[in-house]
Amino acid sequence: MQQEDKRVTRFLSPGPAGIAQAAAILRAGGLVALPTETVYGLGGLAADPRAVAAIYRAKGRPSFNPLIAHVADVASARREGIFDSRAEKLAEAFWPGPLTLVLPLAPGASVCDLARAGLDSVALRVPANALTRGAIAAAGGPVAAPSANLSGHVSPSTPVHVLADLDGRIDAVLNGGACPVGVESTILSLLDDTPRLLRPGGVSRVEIERVLGETLAEAEAGPEVGPILAPGMLASHYAPRAAVRLDAQDLEDGEAGLDFGGRFHGVRGKVLDLSPRGDLTEAAANLFSMLRALDAEGAKKIAVAPIPDADLGEAINDRLRRAAAPRG
Repeated sequence: MQQEDKRVTRFLSPGPAGIAQAAAILRAGGLVALPTETVYGLGGLAADPRAVAAIYRAKGRPSFNPLIAHVADVASARREGIFDSRAEKLAEAFWPGPLTLVLPLAPGASVCDLARAGLDSVALRVPANALTRGAIAAAGGPVAAPSANLSGHVSPSTPVHVLADLDGRIDAVLNGGACPVGVESTILSLLDDTPRLLRPGGVSRVEIERVLGETLAEAEAGPEVGPILAPGMLASHYAPRAAVRLDAQDLEDGEAGLDFGGRFHGVRGKVLDLSPRGDLTEAAANLFSMLRALDAEGAKKIAVAPIPDADLGEAINDRLRRAAAPRG
């Protein structure tokens, strides 16, 4: 099993010094629990797949669901997602605030594949907390930030809640006091002609329908429905066009290889190694980009080397099993 990192979790005071310290940690690839009006979020740079992998690891998250990318302002959000007239109305009405919009990915967007679970969409929010917006702006890019707690635990609305779960697992907590809303943001999908409520939260359905002038559809749910578009949904993620063969010991004719720890070293054929040194955090960071790269090579089948099913390996294997599942 991979050795768990032990860190000294710093407590950052509110104000310019704390904001600057939080931003410096984020820029260096570290993790900071950030206050929002809803709950504390566990923040890492959304463009950095290693930082995103570290978020999953710190939370003990069981699978790679898409993460919400928090941005400092609407202009930053427009660089990450494609805004239509509905998105513009909602941003004007509710941002900064507890509303997350799931939008088509913008050309040149910086949010990495791992944070998006390999999807061509992105979940965006401008939080209302000025401390966190300041830290995001100073960090220089979107910050992925699921709730700052161990997976399955109650979401944290105070710094004490964060430390109860994550002390020693993250770099710092930016102290913003108690969160005034205390429930997660509302998540709304604008990926097609019908706006869909994916998760109720801090902005009510009635408020959204009043701004849009139309009724929201319910999100379809269940493992066979389609991709997970946002936190809290159950379904499959991005799957490559190539068939996927798991726990491979070598490559068969015509296969490309997705390696781990150099098992396929010296084997002829196209091989990408998730982590030559067998590091699960590095492997998680490379997972989606390497699957896409092998897919782009035009291979009919991808052989995947065995990956330990501990720590982040559980999430990696969960994702790979979904990719290898039979398709109708």
